[in-house]
Amino acid sequence: MLKTLTLGAALLAGTATIAVAQDSAASREGGFGLGRAALPEEVAAWDWDVRPDGTGLPVGEGDVWTGEELFVDYCSACHGDFGEAVGRWPVLAGGQGTLTHEDPTKTIGSYWPYLSTVVDYVYRAMPYGQAESLTPDETYAIVAYLLNLNNVVDDDFVLSNETFHDVEMPNAGGFFMDDRDETEVAAWTREPCMTDCTDGAVEITMRATVLDVTPDEEGDDTAAAEPVVEENPVETGPSPELIAAGAGIWRQCQACHEVGEGARNRVGPALNGIVGADAGAREGFRYSPAFREAAEDGLVWTEENLIAYLHDPRSFMPRSRMVFNGIEADEDIRAVLAYIMSETPQ
Repeated sequence: MLKTLTLGAALLAGTATIAVAQDSAASREGGFGLGRAALPEEVAAWDWDVRPDGTGLPVGEGDVWTGEELFVDYCSACHGDFGEAVGRWPVLAGGQGTLTHEDPTKTIGSYWPYLSTVVDYVYRAMPYGQAESLTPDETYAIVAYLLNLNNVVDDDFVLSNETFHDVEMPNAGGFFMDDRDETEVAAWTREPCMTDCTDGAVEITMRATVLDVTPDEEGDDTAAAEPVVEENPVETGPSPELIAAGAGIWRQCQACHEVGEGARNRVGPALNGIVGADAGAREGFRYSPAFREAAEDGLVWTEENLIAYLHDPRSFMPRSRMVFNGIEADEDIRAVLAYIMSETPQ
């Protein structure tokens, strides 16, 4: 406790010293007398502000073919190799002509009006779990590939801060400025009518639908089968308590992985029989280059390796597409591995 207070006091003392040297920032009228105005260099270090007219674009360039390689490495686990999406992750390509449908497909090519939005979002928020790790050149390349997937640019196109203005998004004319001040506000701010507001008598024109959702009162008369009790069961695997604990931890994994009968590859590979399996060996799953290299080097998912990997996936295997932050306790990892193996079909 004393160490914490001492450190806090030191930090406050340092802050006070800086505040004396520079004018305090005006947080309200008159200011609070604390801190200082941020330097332009400090603002520039985190401020990424790209406008539809290209204002704020960084200097850089990237071509479609480079973008394809980067997209496959960083983005395809969620969005598919061609922007078609995996599972419920967003679709990024196609959808042209569907905006008038009951269930439109809103993609970069069918809906987004400004290219700046794509550049800004990819740089600021992607890849998932590693936001702002892309360079401007990598960002331009990935966006160029996305434009090519949506038939906006040709295969040989190079996107840069200079060629940005050459791109016109297909739905650029599909948006208009908010005109509700002129078209709607007057109708909703006039004096409300309180009496004699209709011509003629008021009539009921429609009735609510009665939904038959009340559960039946009669229960199921089918008698449950008597459980078969095994005499003197022999302990052959992890305890039921450990497996039950692993089932709870598994919820952190099931957004990307499946296990059990009929398990399929999703954002991540199916995990049936993972303990003792060769790394990168799940049939039909497209592994990252880092995983393929590990597989070529003979990595086997022993319990020891799985514990080390699940503690900190990015440290164990840099540039892996695994975006999970890790599980802290060894016992929790053993529990989830016990659950996975218990669900693996025999």
